[in-house]
Amino acid sequence: MKAQLDPQLNTAPNDIRDIRHIHIMGICGTGMAAIAGMLKESGYKVTGSDQNVYPPMSDFLAQAGIEVMQGYVPENLDPRPDLVIVGNVIQAVFPEAQRLAELGIPYLSMPQALGHFFLGGEHPKKPLVVTGTHGKTTTSSLLATALHRAGCSPGFLIGGIVEAFGRNYRLGEGEYFVVEGDEYDTAFFNKVSKFLHYRPQYAILTSVEFDHADIFADLEEIKQSFLAFVGLIPENGALVACTDDPVVAEIAAQCSGPVISYGTGKTGKDCQWQLCELAVQGCSTSFTAYKDKVLFGEFTLPMPGRHNGLNALAVIALMDHLGIEQEAIAKGLASFEGIKRRQQIRGEVNGITVIDDFAHHPTAVRETVQALRLAWPDQRLLIVFEPRTNSSRRAVFQQQYEQAFAGADQVLVREIVPLTNVPAQEQFSSQQLAVGLNAQGIPTEYFPDTAKIIASLVQQARTGDVIAILSNGGFDNIHERLLGCLHESSGE
Repeated sequence: MKAQLDPQLNTAPNDIRDIRHIHIMGICGTGMAAIAGMLKESGYKVTGSDQNVYPPMSDFLAQAGIEVMQGYVPENLDPRPDLVIVGNVIQAVFPEAQRLAELGIPYLSMPQALGHFFLGGEHPKKPLVVTGTHGKTTTSSLLATALHRAGCSPGFLIGGIVEAFGRNYRLGEGEYFVVEGDEYDTAFFNKVSKFLHYRPQYAILTSVEFDHADIFADLEEIKQSFLAFVGLIPENGALVACTDDPVVAEIAAQCSGPVISYGTGKTGKDCQWQLCELAVQGCSTSFTAYKDKVLFGEFTLPMPGRHNGLNALAVIALMDHLGIEQEAIAKGLASFEGIKRRQQIRGEVNGITVIDDFAHHPTAVRETVQALRLAWPDQRLLIVFEPRTNSSRRAVFQQQYEQAFAGADQVLVREIVPLTNVPAQEQFSSQQLAVGLNAQGIPTEYFPDTAKIIASLVQQARTGDVIAILSNGGFDNIHERLLGCLHESSGE
């Protein structure tokens, strides 16, 4: 009979001083490695295990002095740790999880650990949780950077590398802690959204759409998670909500704490904060922000796109609510260095620019393509798309993707890696996407593998082209491989 984890042990000891050694299962995930680093910096002995121990995460953990074991074997729990943090990649049948159950060691999920060690305790922080289907990483990175530049010394845990800090986490010395709040579930023993563990006092809600088709049946299920989240915001907190989105407006109406609305105001809804006079020049966006129909200030953001203007407006609204001066907010946004994998220029060869972006949901793809079109209005824009997430490899978004690439001069799409547990007729078709886009007059090809995409780009790319690669994964290291091949072909 398989051992079962005791739910009563899903807790940390009451006295945090009893904990000296913390072991982390699935330590090489972005959030898990960040928690490992935070715990190590807080004085704990930290060890970990993972099936995929390789750079750059393995290098980061080694530099932090954290021992990492390869594979999920029972021996990883010898010597016996005081607490185990279990990542959401871990399954109950893994030998190490079985041994954890047999030994009866207290255990937590990563979100529970974040709440216990860094958001609560004897010296609780004020959590600023940024959530929504889109823009979480960008908005939380903007917020953390601008708070830092304003002298607030925030802590943060974010799902991307924030260039201002060269990492995705920071303990911080100030009263605020910025968290990217993910609606994905927590762990095999705790099937609720991660953000329900983050104790939000203040929150930003950017958007709510159907996503994560592997764990949510429909939009209604996702709405229920977000409703539970906003229900956690206290009366002495605030929810900053983009009411351009009707689903966000519906959810925000159920918040018991104060609601600060923001948006363009073009949906017919009055927003307390309004984005106006937006202009994009190259990779820079300028706009004016109005508060209660009165000009609050003019702002510049070193990122292109209306969606990034809205992300910045949310940060402005929250920082103003926290009592930070307009001039300090403006300086923080203007000096933002960006985030890795968000409209990040990876290199330029012979006048050909290669850009990396995380976009994978149809709405994110559409906004990214439009932003790049505004940034490079007179140059040929080639979009490379890899459907890689569980949702993007399902047919559920087939038609929406066919409306997401307007503004591209050419699209190259990779064939999906099939989902083993989903019928073929319910999976996304790259070939059908190509047919649909070609019918709209957007030249599109689909390719069986990454090597053929690189070969096609090298053959046809010319000086002045912008090649944007959209994927939420490593995409077979396409960026470096493409830049290398372009160098070879140009003779540089």
